[in-house]
Amino acid sequence: MTKTYMAKPGEVEQQWWVVDAENVVVGRLAARIAVMLMGKHRPTYTPHVDTGDFIIVLNCDKVAFTGKKWDQKEYTWFTGYSGQRSISARDRLERHPERILREAVRRMLPKNRLGRKMLSKLKLYTGTDHPHAAQNPQLFEMPSAGA
Repeated sequence: MTKTYMAKPGEVEQQWWVVDAENVVVGRLAARIAVMLMGKHRPTYTPHVDTGDFIIVLNCDKVAFTGKKWDQKEYTWFTGYSGQRSISARDRLERHPERILREAVRRMLPKNRLGRKMLSKLKLYTGTDHPHAAQNPQLFEMPSAGA
């Protein structure tokens, strides 16, 4: 009788990946990143253990949306006062470009302590430079919006 392998928290070796987000559709990129943060791309995936990798995303300010989402998509939040605040995707890109991708990935992760730990392994940068060269990250290829 074979037994199901369950990973233990200390025995998972996590890798570092670099993703270039230039001209990549936000939802498709966020889905791939969420899978890698959760560790579902590995055969040793265990739901209650953080088996995912670290992801470094470069060029967050050059992501793409399909259709008219730059003008029609709105991000809303509650401030504590009556009503909600909202901002369009184009304005969010000008003010905080990394928040567009962080929110998309956050909403695809589990909504618990483990999900917050997974999200902390996502490193977002607007340029092409990052301070994680010592971790020897590998390049992860994403298809562009035109493909």
